[in-house]
Amino acid sequence: MKLEALVGGGAEVVGPEASLRELAQSMTKTGVGSVGVVDGHALVGILTERDVMRAVSEDADLSLEKARDWMTEPDVFAPDVDVEEAATWLLETGYRHLPVMDGNELLGIASIRDLLWAIVEGNE
Repeated sequence: MKLEALVGGGAEVVGPEASLRELAQSMTKTGVGSVGVVDGHALVGILTERDVMRAVSEDADLSLEKARDWMTEPDVFAPDVDVEEAATWLLETGYRHLPVMDGNELLGIASIRDLLWAIVEGNE
């Protein structure tokens, strides 16, 4: 199975100036564990629940701190990458989310949970 089968509905995105409080509230409301940070139409980062927790643990003011200050520069994957290859990369790096891009278009963000379900269902 390819990553393209797991994404396609787009991803939650925010601008680099969004506050961490806004991000946390949006992630809670939509039930996602990560958001893409876009500047114009370009993906410039990814911000995850781990990043928000790191900010909280460092006593950051969530109303003042911005996405650009806590985001991670993304490693991105093409939609034709095998799910097993992407899962192996997540295990090796310790990341739990990976942006899937077709050229400059963010198709979605696949989570480790998405990949595990795809692998389990593919082995049934």
